[in-house]
Amino acid sequence: MEQNSQTKWGQFIPLVTVFFFWGFVAASNDILIPVFRKAFDLSQSESQLVSIAFYVAYTVGSLIYVGISALMKKDLINTIGYKNSLALGLTISAVGTLLFYPAANLGSFPLMLSGLFIVALGFSLQQTVANPLAIALGPIKTGSQRLTLAGGINNLGTTIGPLIVSFAIFGSISSATNDVSIESVKIPYLILGAAFLVVALFLKLSPLPDKPALIEAKLDDNTIKGSALKYPQLVLGMIGIFVYVGVEVSTASNLPAYMEKDLGFAIKDIAPYISLYWASMMIGRWTGAVEAFTDNVGTQKILRFIAPYLAFAIFLGVNAAFGHDLQPFYVYALIILVLIIADFISKGNPARMLLIFSGIGILALLIGMFTTGMVSVYAFTSVGLFCSTLWPCIFTLAVSGLGKHTSQGSSYLIMMIMGGGIVSWLQGYVSQIHFIGIQYSYVVGILCFAYLAYYAWKVSGILRAQGISFDEKMSGGH
Repeated sequence: MEQNSQTKWGQFIPLVTVFFFWGFVAASNDILIPVFRKAFDLSQSESQLVSIAFYVAYTVGSLIYVGISALMKKDLINTIGYKNSLALGLTISAVGTLLFYPAANLGSFPLMLSGLFIVALGFSLQQTVANPLAIALGPIKTGSQRLTLAGGINNLGTTIGPLIVSFAIFGSISSATNDVSIESVKIPYLILGAAFLVVALFLKLSPLPDKPALIEAKLDDNTIKGSALKYPQLVLGMIGIFVYVGVEVSTASNLPAYMEKDLGFAIKDIAPYISLYWASMMIGRWTGAVEAFTDNVGTQKILRFIAPYLAFAIFLGVNAAFGHDLQPFYVYALIILVLIIADFISKGNPARMLLIFSGIGILALLIGMFTTGMVSVYAFTSVGLFCSTLWPCIFTLAVSGLGKHTSQGSSYLIMMIMGGGIVSWLQGYVSQIHFIGIQYSYVVGILCFAYLAYYAWKVSGILRAQGISFDEKMSGGH
């Protein structure tokens, strides 16, 4: 099968709409956590049930997919098609948003969690389909960059999500009160559900392929593997996704508690910094995606400077529109330079990028733990910069060579998104140990980054043995 020589933009652009929604909802959870903690009088670890309900749903969704495929004795997604699977996932998510209406009226925390769970259940199916599809819509060499670009659209949602949900809950961004209204979340989430259904119809009518071509490893006939779990790059990558989503989500979801308890911020004033964290993800992903646009090395170098600051400008513009003081954020432009330098050094190789960015992520967390005031806040938010391209790196490395087992392998990876809830809860629990506290609880994130650095080193040798290299153009199908 001939390899795609260019990114299929006519198919790729409709696909990235679902990436936006995942980001919008996931980042909005970071605003719901402190609101629920106050409204329902929860402890920090109890408030992290929001993260657990949302991210464990990915695991449940993946198990349902694997179970149905086993009963059918054939792969569910390959049977009903990629487009139909995306539309079905969006419809399931829309059903989840309906629960926000009775949950808000009744003031029911369990019903709120149930709504988030069902929304994420739909996201699980969407992610199982969309991630390998983004990689498949072009050449293998730029597969991780294409997934990075899709992640950049995801983070456009994460940037504006906290601001919009904060506005919906407090009624006014400039409100001088910390009073919360649980009922005020129901209308935005009903609107979100309607948007899910519109996009489901849009994707159904789009030119997306139902059965994309996927890359096979160069293996001898007697070593052809019969199950995705027999590929070591996938099994190690599953742990990688678990700890990656864990450190990404826990860094943000525990940040409001640190800023409120240790630094004295009002809940309503935390939203811009949560927005900055997720905007950092967008900044990094736009930077890492430039190779998907052009093969010209000179143009790539220019774009590596333009893309991150364009994304940063979007963050500033959105916050200006919501009436926030931008003065505290200008210094962040200097931190972005560290990202640009790291991206240059990685040279687009996903394993090298994973190793370098994990190391800088550890350094950022250490600075956040052992400094005070706004320096620590900027250090913790900068973790978003260095988490930004890790998902596409891990995902691309883990599914490379799986061929017909790609959708099954993708499902196993999506299953491990539960790390976002479990690691967030673990950090919340560690923060309640009196001699540790919320600031030093970020040691949990350091351990996550340490494993990612190990995976980057280990998987390079595994893939080389299978004839897969990301420094050279691939032959064969993708």
